[in-house]
Amino acid sequence: MEIEQLRQTAVNVRRSIITMLTEAGSGHPGGSLSAVELVVGLYFNEMKFSPAKPDDPGRDYFILSKGHVCPVLYAVLAELKCIESAELCTLRKTGSRLQGHPAMDRKLPGIEVSSGSLGYGLSIGVGAALGHKRENKPNRVYVLMGDGEQQEGSIWEAAMSASHFGLDNLCGIVDLNGLQIDGRVKDIMNVEPLAEKYRAFGWNTIEIDGHDFKQVLAAYGAARAAKGKPTAIIAKTVKGKGVSFMENNADWHGKAPNKEQMAQALKELVLKA
Repeated sequence: MEIEQLRQTAVNVRRSIITMLTEAGSGHPGGSLSAVELVVGLYFNEMKFSPAKPDDPGRDYFILSKGHVCPVLYAVLAELKCIESAELCTLRKTGSRLQGHPAMDRKLPGIEVSSGSLGYGLSIGVGAALGHKRENKPNRVYVLMGDGEQQEGSIWEAAMSASHFGLDNLCGIVDLNGLQIDGRVKDIMNVEPLAEKYRAFGWNTIEIDGHDFKQVLAAYGAARAAKGKPTAIIAKTVKGKGVSFMENNADWHGKAPNKEQMAQALKELVLKA
């Protein structure tokens, strides 16, 4: 997909995020909006993933470690026609396949693991990547994490293991938007210098603007080309990206817009030249 097509897809995804969260009346807009380019770039340009056969044994795996931002994943799956767009408005409703965190028991295409307890996605990714490596399979594993999530000790156990086993089929992506539910990451438990930490743990580490598709796609290509070690992509992003009153505002970590706020957000979410 060309860059302009990716940019339009990103706009579509952001509009879907706002719409479904407003309908649900709850959820997490800030981190969902910050991760859009990272997830769109993966599904539309990088991963081996067939919407017609999402359980293909040859697929690449995407693990959403920060499971509370599942609206971005659901919206991308709708853009891929894995699910109907109308289903997005069932988010967080009783009986819906679109729960507030990804749930495997809902039989939703593209959900590899139930997630939401922060700090475990990378460990799951290490296990999957190690299994593929030992069976000489070409599958790659991508894990999307939050920057607040880097405060969890289990992340660093997994990081050490991935390096020890030379998991060059594993790519960890950190959505570095600087905010978590209680405020600024650096005030709550500073995780910096994050890139240097991953390098010290033996990872091929790439720092990018997580909203620039050229940089995002180049980083995924570099991760694929890296041999002998896992790759960490540290993606600087803006929490609430695209919606003026949500950007860089921790208050929008975990609350849904009302109808009036939705209307304002949708007015702002258009493809800009």
